[in-house]
Amino acid sequence: MSRTGVDRGPALTGAATLVGLFVLLELAIRVGLVDRYVVPPPSEVITSFGRIVTEENIPQRFAQTALEGLGAGVLITIVGVPLGVLLYRRMVLRAAVQSWVAALAAAPLVLAYPLFLVIFGRSAWTIVMMGFVSGVAPVILKTLEGLTATRRVLIDVGRSLKLTPMQQFRLVLLPAAVPTIFVGLRLGLIFALINVVGLEFLINFGGLGQLINELAERYDLPGTYAAIAFVVLVSVLFFAGLERTERWLRPGR
Repeated sequence: MSRTGVDRGPALTGAATLVGLFVLLELAIRVGLVDRYVVPPPSEVITSFGRIVTEENIPQRFAQTALEGLGAGVLITIVGVPLGVLLYRRMVLRAAVQSWVAALAAAPLVLAYPLFLVIFGRSAWTIVMMGFVSGVAPVILKTLEGLTATRRVLIDVGRSLKLTPMQQFRLVLLPAAVPTIFVGLRLGLIFALINVVGLEFLINFGGLGQLINELAERYDLPGTYAAIAFVVLVSVLFFAGLERTERWLRPGR
């Protein structure tokens, strides 16, 4: 089998599985095993895509949700990674706050959205900051984990070559920690996107989350599920971009 065939195999298998599940769900709804007033037939969801694109201003809503997610992701990266490095460098600070950061990662921060509304108002900033606060803790923890897990022999080799602390970090510690840091970024983006769309839904403001709210209130089930599919598409685009960035930073892998 060619390399191209091997690379496409998992994607084709996943697509075939998804189509098979849609067919089974369609049949289950048609024969009455699943209530169509709870879950609409996939065929109706697919046909509703064109309608909501033309009637509900999907491109603008899609762009707004994507920009809010991107803003939260950028903040997560430029704040979370340096804070993880700081905790690695300062043992006393790490001992003092690491457990609090872990608690922050597990907390249902979406419940604090009224406070963010008071601070930032009913605006995109509220959504971006909510996504940032929800997603920054995993990045901090995974950055710290990646740096502390660097093999001692690599650090000793750097010292034997008389590398400066900055060179040691740039040439030894950071490359060794990149895979773990990207795990943290993926987790952070998951939490951020969940909160971005969830807050759009809760405060009825913004992009796709607001659209889901409006369609649900109209009891337009096919349109609601189609809008949810657009949210999934935003997530796919984000993670595809993150994967490409990781490959660019690690060209030998």
